[in-house]
Amino acid sequence: MMETLQFLHSGWAYLVLLVLILATLNALVKFFGDKEFDAKDFRISLFTLITMHIQLLLGLILWFTKGYFDEMTVGEVMKSEAVRKLAIEHPVTMLIAVALVTIGYSKHKKKLVSKPKFKVVAIFYTIALALVLYMIPWNLWFN
Repeated sequence: MMETLQFLHSGWAYLVLLVLILATLNALVKFFGDKEFDAKDFRISLFTLITMHIQLLLGLILWFTKGYFDEMTVGEVMKSEAVRKLAIEHPVTMLIAVALVTIGYSKHKKKLVSKPKFKVVAIFYTIALALVLYMIPWNLWFN
C-alpha cells in the first residue's frame, strides 16, 4: 500500500511539474505578447489547478500514513535534516505552492481583460513553480 501510494505521488509529480511549467510559460509568453485570453488558456490554468490539488491529496494521504511522528518525537524529526525535509519542509512548501496556484486561478477569473488575467496567472504560477522546483526531493527522483 505505502509503495503504491509513494509511486502514485512521485509519478503524478511529473505531470504536475510539466503542466505547471506549461501554464507558467503560457501566461508569461501571452502576457508579454499582448495576446487574448481564450478558452485554451482557461483550460490550461484549470488543469494545472486540478493536477496540483490531486497531488496535494496524494501527499496528505502519504504524510498521514507515513507516520513520521509515530516513531520519532518532533524534536528528533527537527534535528534530522533528511527527515525534517521530507516530513516538514516539503509538505509545507508544497502546500504554499498549491495555495498560490489556487489564489492565482481564483483571482484571474475575476479579471475582465486578457492582460490582467495573464499577469495574475503569471505571477502566482511562477512563484508556485519556483517553490515546487526548490522543494522537489531531487535525490529521491533520480535514484
